[in-house]
Amino acid sequence: MRAEVSNDPNRLPAGLLALLVHLLFFAALFFSFNWQMKPPQGMVVEIWDTLPLNDEPQPAPPVPEVREPIVKPKVEATPSLPPKAEIALRDTKKMAKEDRLKPEKTKAQLKAEKQAEQAERRMEELEKQAEARQQAQRKAQEQAAIVMGKVVDEYIGKIAAKIRRNIVNPPGVVKTIRAEFSVTLLPSGEVLNVALAKSSGNDVYDSAVERAILKSQPLPLPPAEQNMFSRFRDLRLKFSPAEIGQ
Repeated sequence: MRAEVSNDPNRLPAGLLALLVHLLFFAALFFSFNWQMKPPQGMVVEIWDTLPLNDEPQPAPPVPEVREPIVKPKVEATPSLPPKAEIALRDTKKMAKEDRLKPEKTKAQLKAEKQAEQAERRMEELEKQAEARQQAQRKAQEQAAIVMGKVVDEYIGKIAAKIRRNIVNPPGVVKTIRAEFSVTLLPSGEVLNVALAKSSGNDVYDSAVERAILKSQPLPLPPAEQNMFSRFRDLRLKFSPAEIGQ
């Protein structure tokens, strides 16, 4: 039997592909065998006396972040009030609160309060006026008393001067002696009564002064319209020999 040669055109590429696969397989086996046959490489360790200087630039140390201090606002302590001031402030607040709570006043109440205030002010004005009048009266009385005092002093001087002109001093009388007499007068200036209140120590001189008083009637008095006779009804008069002619 004779073999027949086929002329199939796909047989050549298939054969080439099979050949290529076998070649790759043999190459893989070869390299795998060579890798297993190589001795292992040793490890080399270098020993240094000192650490090598690192010439590489070192990174700069981190700059610490500076935080500004938080300033807390200073709270000033509220000054404490003295006990009395605190009580007064508390009372004031309480009164203000009570005023707010009070009901609103009616027109009649407001009118009555206004009238009461006006009456109170009127009373105060009247009191001030009365006080002013009293002060004016006291001042007028003081002025009148001053004037009256001057008039009294003037007329007592006139009475004493008229009596002295009528005194006849006894011979040898001591000039320093003094006699006092109480004299009661009538509105006409006549002497109602004369009495020795204090002797001079010389009876003759005392009698001479008494006779001069009676001889000097009527004694000078202020005009009746001045109503000053009450100041001259009872007089206390003093006489001394040294005053003769005065």
